[in-house]
Amino acid sequence: MHRDEVETSIIYSELAKRIKNPEVSKKLQMLAKIEKRHADFWRNFLEKRGIDINRIKISNILLRLKIALFGILGYGLTLKILELGEDNAVKTYSQLLGSPEITEEEKQQLRKILEDELVHEEEFEEEESRLKEFLLHVRDAILGMNDGLVEILSVSAGLAGAYGDPIYVALGGSIVGIGGALSMAVGTYISVKAQRDVKLGALTRIRLAAKYATNVLIKRVKKHLLKRGYSVKAIENISRDASSNPEILSKIIAEEEYGITEDALENPKIASLYTGVFYIIGAFVPLIPYFLGLPILGALISSFIMAASMLAVSGTIVAISSGLAIKKKVIELVLSGLGSAIVTYGIGALASMLFGIEAG
Repeated sequence: MHRDEVETSIIYSELAKRIKNPEVSKKLQMLAKIEKRHADFWRNFLEKRGIDINRIKISNILLRLKIALFGILGYGLTLKILELGEDNAVKTYSQLLGSPEITEEEKQQLRKILEDELVHEEEFEEEESRLKEFLLHVRDAILGMNDGLVEILSVSAGLAGAYGDPIYVALGGSIVGIGGALSMAVGTYISVKAQRDVKLGALTRIRLAAKYATNVLIKRVKKHLLKRGYSVKAIENISRDASSNPEILSKIIAEEEYGITEDALENPKIASLYTGVFYIIGAFVPLIPYFLGLPILGALISSFIMAASMLAVSGTIVAISSGLAIKKKVIELVLSGLGSAIVTYGIGALASMLFGIEAG
């Protein structure tokens, strides 16, 4: 915990120097000071228990690499990564507060640290709102890229096993890739548009009902709030406000009964564009070694390595944007993608032996 707090403090300080927005820079400097205070607590905590603090080494090389990586990812995604660390810290501190080996004074200090971490979340949330549009379409981008990667990696591996000629593999993979991108883009457009139309229709009905059938919806609001455990007094207060404001009433019903928020509705054109473009990007990566005319075995191995690297990148972005464990998500995507390609290569090689398929 001491090492993490020291590292995070340094990272916040470095980001504060690089951010041009003075308001954001000031927030980061404040967070850096808070993390430094947390690190001091852990230093004292360890020294009281006879642990030599000098034994805890911080790798300057790894730290600089992290800062450089954050510079590549951008400020928004960097905050998402740091937020994952804050979430883990909150869980750890909560567990420590129940430990009998910690003094009451230390527990009070830990509670203050826990409060600080929760304040961090609020700061993150405010800044991440600027990423909302990107994060909304991250799913489409990653879905397209992963499909392109896995499908074309599998197709190219199968063609490599069947023909053994890199040019055939490159041309065959390109044809499948272009067709797949068009298919994915059209499919995404139809799917997202259908979902959007259904949700907009529901929102329109709810708004009309909130305006002209207020009493009916108020009864439904009371029922939902009662199930959630709200007190009768709180329910009456909320119902009174909602009955005098149809917009509030319609939002409560939309979110409670339908799980719909208007700002979460995707634009089908943008969603299809993200999916199609990122599919092409994903599809092109495993074909690069074949276009370069490398020997078939070298091209196959290079294709697998490049695809695995790209899957690791997409897995990292998925984990960051969804608040999941990065390592677990990366392993999941890489193994599933390469596994599919290996199986397809085996099928291609088997077809070549059984049917005597040869290049040229």
